[in-house]
Amino acid sequence: MAQSTGLDALDRREQILGWEAVGKVERQDGFCTGALIATDLVLTAAHCLYQPDGQPVDPAGLRFRAGYVDGTSVDEVAVARAVPLDGYVPGGAITEDQLRHDVALLVLARPIPAAVAAPFAVASPGDGAAVSVVSYALGREEVPSWQRRCSVLGRARGLVAFDCDVTFGASGAPVFELGAGRARIVSIVSSGRGGADAMAFGMDLPEAVSALKAQLRSGRGVMGGAEAPAATVRRIGQGDGNRSGSGARFVKPPAPGG
Repeated sequence: MAQSTGLDALDRREQILGWEAVGKVERQDGFCTGALIATDLVLTAAHCLYQPDGQPVDPAGLRFRAGYVDGTSVDEVAVARAVPLDGYVPGGAITEDQLRHDVALLVLARPIPAAVAAPFAVASPGDGAAVSVVSYALGREEVPSWQRRCSVLGRARGLVAFDCDVTFGASGAPVFELGAGRARIVSIVSSGRGGADAMAFGMDLPEAVSALKAQLRSGRGVMGGAEAPAATVRRIGQGDGNRSGSGARFVKPPAPGG
């Protein structure tokens, strides 16, 4: 297995060439990472659409900032609608089934031209494939970080495990498989932990994305102009013993000094 690399801050505008379609999904109380898979569709984690107690956020309060670096973006667009994958239970316990369904699409109020931020294709990862992650997270909120190489540790029952370094805010970050052509998104970060024993969990995407597009066409489960799925009452918190170390599940970084 190839050795995983550290995180490189992409803090100069020229460093994000080719990565402009990765951006911040901002809401009033925090952020996630997302990526364009069409000029008007952003792929991110379903739990980014909910408060920690499982209550849905208003999609109208979300913005996608493509290619965000130090306060500027290549484009910034409001979200018009959002749809979490059928089967995702907001505020529910973190189980294999939750991880499998922790994916969502955001429909932008207008398209971002492909000449500004070219959308990425979605694919399935190869077994043992070398992958790469671009994300925004706690302590690096203002610039994207690129882990040039980490590895697929295993795939089973629609889930994918990686040894990629993730933390608060990395929820929804695209996991890329790098090949001879342009990078393709093979998963997104749902949960995980950073540090020396870094591990992240995501899901197989092609089938999930197809299902999400079908939901958008039918209007099923769409937030914004349609009723959001009912929430459960279980609160997800940093100190939850059932999810120790799963920092990527949080979208709200703690206050400075807190």
